[in-house]
Amino acid sequence: MKREFARYGLASQRVWVGSLQLLAALGQLAGLAQPWIGLSASIGLAAMMLVGVLVRLRIKDRLLMIFPAFFYLVLNAYLSVAAF
Repeated sequence: MKREFARYGLASQRVWVGSLQLLAALGQLAGLAQPWIGLSASIGLAAMMLVGVLVRLRIKDRLLMIFPAFFYLVLNAYLSVAAF
């Protein structure tokens, strides 16, 4: 992962991004009890994945390498609209 973040030009942001992703995942679990928390977490993760897709497009990754970030963008956007 360190090399990937260096390749993206975001090496100094690695811990911050990972922490936000972990908190958002916990927020989605908390959303089972408090839907507004899950909604906020899903919107946050969708925004992070949108940035991930844009970063990968900026560094000209192949579509196969962009697909996981795009998949999670769509999944979290769906959760934002449908599940919470």
